[in-house]
Amino acid sequence: MKVSLTIGMVCASLVFSGSAFAAGKCATSPKSKWQSEATLKSQLAGEGYKVARIKIESGCYEVYATDKKGERANMAFNAETLEKLNNAEAGEN
Repeated sequence: MKVSLTIGMVCASLVFSGSAFAAGKCATSPKSKWQSEATLKSQLAGEGYKVARIKIESGCYEVYATDKKGERANMAFNAETLEKLNNAEAGEN
């Protein structure tokens, strides 16, 4: 009984944690459909980030910046939609 309860709890936690780990994907469309780096930089400046570098990685913009407190931030965005991805290294996977 105890083993089946433990297994059930593990399975349930995997099911419910799936959405927490769900990450968007990098763009698969041609570069002509992508948003500009300048647009992303402006968006991030409006959120209080100071962008040091934007790197293109397999359809993602990988951003190196500092936040309002001066702390480093490494983020990834879909290059077409500018959707922030959960995995800062999304383009490298």
